[in-house]
Amino acid sequence: MEQKSISLEQQTEIGKPRFDRQSPWIFVPTLHFAEGVPYVIVNSLSIVMYKKLGVDNAQIAFWTSLLYLPWVIKMLWGPLVDVYSTKRNWILYTQLALAIALASLAVCLHWTHFFFPSLVVLAIVALLSATHDTAVDGFYLLSLDKEAQAFFVGIRSTFYRIAMLFGSGLLVFLAGQLEKTLDVSLSWTIAIAISAGLFMVLWGFHSWFLPVPLNDSLRTNSPSLLHFYRSAVNTYFNQSKIWVILAFIFLYRIGEAMLVKLAPPFLLDSVEAGGLGLSTAQVGLVYGTMGALALTLGGVLGGWLVSRYGAQRSMIPMALALNLPHLFYIYLAYVHPPVIWIYPLVAIEQFGYGLGTAAYSVYFMYLAKDAYKTSHFAISTGFMALGMMLPGLISGYIQQALGYPLFFVFVFLLTVPGMFTLWFIPWDEQHKDMIVTE
Repeated sequence: MEQKSISLEQQTEIGKPRFDRQSPWIFVPTLHFAEGVPYVIVNSLSIVMYKKLGVDNAQIAFWTSLLYLPWVIKMLWGPLVDVYSTKRNWILYTQLALAIALASLAVCLHWTHFFFPSLVVLAIVALLSATHDTAVDGFYLLSLDKEAQAFFVGIRSTFYRIAMLFGSGLLVFLAGQLEKTLDVSLSWTIAIAISAGLFMVLWGFHSWFLPVPLNDSLRTNSPSLLHFYRSAVNTYFNQSKIWVILAFIFLYRIGEAMLVKLAPPFLLDSVEAGGLGLSTAQVGLVYGTMGALALTLGGVLGGWLVSRYGAQRSMIPMALALNLPHLFYIYLAYVHPPVIWIYPLVAIEQFGYGLGTAAYSVYFMYLAKDAYKTSHFAISTGFMALGMMLPGLISGYIQQALGYPLFFVFVFLLTVPGMFTLWFIPWDEQHKDMIVTE
């Protein structure tokens, strides 16, 4: 595809940096921290928030799972990010819009009938976040050469995990501490308002320091959007064994998709209701802080193992690391051990989650080919999100019907289909030992 180096319109982009080149150390960490914060607010923090605001498990699991939808269908507007404007502009505009949307969410939580207005705002946050993810992923591939992409993939993953620490750990812990002196809705309003202020800071920082890659130019000689979209979709779905690939993407985390929606309510529910009876602040520590730290360590170790041994050889051990720790939740639900045991067991499960998704994520990069890397990556992550959304929609109803102990047994059984697909996904000679290079 023909591109100009830097167009006149691009030269006058808002907040164009005063330097021709910027070190990736300046923008890679902050971009991927910004990528993680709204995702964790929508898909993790909101679960704890709604639980503390009195919403039942079935409603929480159904509606917060439905909020995955923008990540599922972002493949539909991925070509827009490829064709119109620049990745840099998309990043800046979505960050500013996210600051406004999060501020609106903070306001909604103080209303008497807060639930559905707040869900609408969270859906807007999810839509903006999915678009921001697509732009950041494309910007990463454009602004760094192959060697730099390989080097910074660990930094990228680490700061995304730090965003999880911030969202599901620090903000939840803060809200829990504020609940001791303020009412619940005001406590969560303050926590969400802090995240809105953070995005204003990130928008200002990136307006000044985000570089303009030479190949992030406006495409004046590109084919039509419809032609580009058709080509991107055709090249993706014409890959060998595509239905096996899609089954693998969809099923690999299906057990985790159920677990992630009910783990925080399980930790918060009273012992009489089958839960562990932890406070909001304790959940912020056990799940959002220690768990997120373990998740980060697992992700970093997983990236190193893939780079050392290749994605294909790492896939089955990492799948076991993802799925076997689900047994810990069966133990917790049946035994209700002291809190001192809850912390390490949840941390180990989260460590396995971080470790288990490394080769899985690298496989998406293998599937992103030719001139359509951004669009292909968006399609893969869209199917991944579908695999998280659909099981999550019904997980709350299943838990209410089975109770926590049998629900976690059911979750563990769901890991079998995803494991089965590992023996059938295609690998070619070029990519069978693929390391993290993009």
